[in-house]
Amino acid sequence: MNALATATPLAVLLELVAAWLLVGLLGLARPHRIAWVARLLFPLGALVALAVAGMGALALSADFAMQGAVLPLGLPDLPFHVRLDALSGFFLLLLGSAGAGISIFAAGYFREGEGTAPGLLCLQYHVFLASMAMVILADDAYLFMVAWETMALSSYFLVTTQHRLPEIRRAGFLYLLMAHVGALALLLCFGVLHGGSWQMTFDAMRGATLAPAWASVAFVLALFGFGAKAGMVPLHVWLPEAHPAAPSPVSAMMSALMLKTAIYGLLRVSLDLLHVGPWWWGLLTLGLGLGTALYGAIFAAVQTDMKRLLAYSSIENIGLILAGIGLALVCRSFDMRLLAALALAAVLIHAFNHAFFKSLLFLATGSVMHATGERSLGKLGGLIRRMPWVAMLALIGSLAIAGLPPLNGFVSEWLLLQAFLQTPHIPHAFLNMIVPLGAAIVSLTAALAGYVMVKFYGVIFLGQPREPALREAHDAGVLERLGLIWLALGCVLIGIFPQVALDVVGRVTLSLVGTTVQHGQSAWWMTPVASNQASYSGLWLWLGLLLVIGATFVLVRLFHHGRLRRTPPWACGYPWQTPRMQDTAEGFGQPIRHLFGPMFRQQRELPLPSDLQPRYSVLISDRFWHALYLPLARLTRRIADSLAFLQGGRLSIYLLYSFVTLIFLLVCVR
Repeated sequence: MNALATATPLAVLLELVAAWLLVGLLGLARPHRIAWVARLLFPLGALVALAVAGMGALALSADFAMQGAVLPLGLPDLPFHVRLDALSGFFLLLLGSAGAGISIFAAGYFREGEGTAPGLLCLQYHVFLASMAMVILADDAYLFMVAWETMALSSYFLVTTQHRLPEIRRAGFLYLLMAHVGALALLLCFGVLHGGSWQMTFDAMRGATLAPAWASVAFVLALFGFGAKAGMVPLHVWLPEAHPAAPSPVSAMMSALMLKTAIYGLLRVSLDLLHVGPWWWGLLTLGLGLGTALYGAIFAAVQTDMKRLLAYSSIENIGLILAGIGLALVCRSFDMRLLAALALAAVLIHAFNHAFFKSLLFLATGSVMHATGERSLGKLGGLIRRMPWVAMLALIGSLAIAGLPPLNGFVSEWLLLQAFLQTPHIPHAFLNMIVPLGAAIVSLTAALAGYVMVKFYGVIFLGQPREPALREAHDAGVLERLGLIWLALGCVLIGIFPQVALDVVGRVTLSLVGTTVQHGQSAWWMTPVASNQASYSGLWLWLGLLLVIGATFVLVRLFHHGRLRRTPPWACGYPWQTPRMQDTAEGFGQPIRHLFGPMFRQQRELPLPSDLQPRYSVLISDRFWHALYLPLARLTRRIADSLAFLQGGRLSIYLLYSFVTLIFLLVCVR
């Protein structure tokens, strides 16, 4: 492979990455001018994102051949290698299409006086986008880790935008710590994958022959490293802290885009760099994924902070994606290619869907926070009257993430469920008994997700305002609305044409597992298994819903219009209703706290008899934090204190350490 000399899609992508960096650097030209940064540079970044999506879509076309190149960068004997294939093209399509909507929203969202200077924020934002693109394009371990660490550092600075607040700095430190723990595991993984050749290109790793034990070590390290970045339980503790701390566009990018780079990395290692592994690889990933999905859904149901609720919802969706990857690995180990392709197609489509509906909801919460100054569910309510645009678009995102047809979230969850229902064909007695239980857990998780979204949308937008200040709330601005509309359109269009999404991911499944899933004989019906078992048509369902709504409207206008008598509703014997009579976020989550009580660490605060306005509150915390991370932190501090004498502050002692280390290396390293 030589450096690119023609305007190939890969060359264009590298130029677009450079364009993102240039847009970021232009922010430093006028670092305190919000009009320069938000009204010009962020829209330019959105245009670059659209171009990235276009190049990614081109890589998924039938006549596209894999492209690679060696860049004149890096170290003398370790240059950077880049590669564009179907897998990287799909994730670039995801990155660009969702990133464009987030950038347009950010152009209307960011204001002066919000921590980091606007120009510096612009640089960090676009470096973050460029580094994610380079993670996806990297074709050697060196470039991958450079881009991975750049992504982690730039996102850390974005999380700590409000760095003057101590809780923001704590959240940023936790995020950076977990990011580097995961990166260390990835370094060890690549160290195993080269198989003793010391060639760090992915081509060399594909050709390496590893002993089964070492291949398993590499897989477990990859699962740990990428799982830490994705938010897999029990490595998830940073995610509910970082998302509330970050500005809403940053939260949207982290959840919708950055978590998907971890999914990309896991797919690249497990299905591309490693050869076919034993079935327990898939079972381990499947078990962790299902546990993560259920854990995230349960914790989301009891949250009272809307951004923490969405953060736990991201954990739930990442769990579903990991479960699909695990099922694909199990099926591939038994050479069941069609079922592996079905599970992998569900994974890819759900990753794409999650990028759209989760960024839509995070951005909607950003509009709510700007309009009200609140993110606590206990202080919101009735915003549908004050913010009709945000309420309407957030409703689309809420229905999509709940997995309801005919929106995009239903498509991928339905495909995943179809894959689980085919697992009795696996030629292994133990797996035939265990794996089908995943269908029940997926169904329970989907039901809990619907429950969570009823709470999220109902408490924020319906009912009466719980605080007087909410009556002064205002709707989102023009640029914010455009970003929300773009993401909502993605949710709707994928729901209407799911067979197109299935065809798009077919190129990826063909390259990774050797076959594709056909959507069926008809262009309007999706029958991934068999037409006599399961079929779905988003278009016909949409047409049916529109027909029912239209017929109802016509009938009401013809036969009942003007005959209705308006009168105050019955108020249950009370002369008036007040906001305190509405169901609260704590009350809505009470059944879940009761059913899954052992999973939570609960602290209740009861009102005093003298309180004029008594309030009952429950503080929910994560048992993993108290049972695993706090003891580990105390142990680490104790070890560090015991070794503090080594840092004596004398230069001669430090030179002695260096001399002893050099002698040790000369003796032991050959």
